[in-house]
Amino acid sequence: MNDDCLKLTTYFGERDRRDGGFLADALVEIYARHELQTSLVMRGIEGFGSQHHLRTDRLLTLSEDLPLVSVAVDTRARIEVALDDVNELRFQGLVTLERARMITGTIEAVELPRHLQEATKLTVYVGRRERVGAMPAYEAIVALLHRHGVAGATVLLGVDGTRHGLRERATFFGRNVAVPLMVIAVGDGARMQAVLPELGAMLARPLLTLERVRVCKRDGERLTEPHDLPESDRCGLQVWQKLMVYAGEQSTHDGQRLHHALVRRLREAGAAGATSLRGVWGYHGAHAPHGDSFWQLRRRVPVVTVLVDTPQRTRRWFAIVDELTDETGLVTSEMLPALRATSLSSQ
Repeated sequence: MNDDCLKLTTYFGERDRRDGGFLADALVEIYARHELQTSLVMRGIEGFGSQHHLRTDRLLTLSEDLPLVSVAVDTRARIEVALDDVNELRFQGLVTLERARMITGTIEAVELPRHLQEATKLTVYVGRRERVGAMPAYEAIVALLHRHGVAGATVLLGVDGTRHGLRERATFFGRNVAVPLMVIAVGDGARMQAVLPELGAMLARPLLTLERVRVCKRDGERLTEPHDLPESDRCGLQVWQKLMVYAGEQSTHDGQRLHHALVRRLREAGAAGATSLRGVWGYHGAHAPHGDSFWQLRRRVPVVTVLVDTPQRTRRWFAIVDELTDETGLVTSEMLPALRATSLSSQ
């Protein structure tokens, strides 16, 4: 299948509860009940929301309510039905909808539409312990992307979610073979188009999405400004903007870890919220793919920091991101055509 779809993303806290249980469980139960093609819940390492309460895994007292991000992908009709149930939960958090193209099944030569030819974000959804030959599937995917010169890729683990409509949850003693993870890659459309058939042949049940993105910075070099977006779209819906910063956990600015500096500065400046997610494998730029190793004394894993706000306010936040990524990192900008967030209504 090669079809338009929607990606439903929710940002909330680990301890948020609804109806006597955790909100994370309630969301995945909705995704499973509607048999969505794929979904996953990811645990952040640092962040803040509209109340500007910092949560970080660096300090025990601030690590009890870490940020969570859930992502669900399926056709527009199926996501819209599931969204009705999500809205009934009435929680404080951020909910975004993004347009994407979903590809499943046999992947042959794909002609990307014009809006994806400038730059594309490719997301591949696989099981945590799925394998390609002797390698973990996510390592094989990242190696393929690196070989084709794609600008960067990051592997993010899920702790719960659905794959092909079935719920898969991580357990402490289980092998967690099918628990979903996602590989996010950013590159120009021509390279992405070339890699798709080989990627499809590599996986037993490929499931991926393609989205429009603008690459603003790479390894300290400013390539372009974020999208200059209107405050509302043609239907009168408010438009929102997302900045994503991809870097290594060891990347620094003025001696401070880059993702720590980003979250701190954005919080001090009054941004609506930001979340950092730690990956397990990946690369950006010319760097070779890398991740955690038993023999390493220091972690060498990627970190992704996500910021969502109105276009007008995002122009201010990009100035901070631009300053802090003066030497390293990959910075992208995306438009969100719809957003529902009780937490931002008073901003």
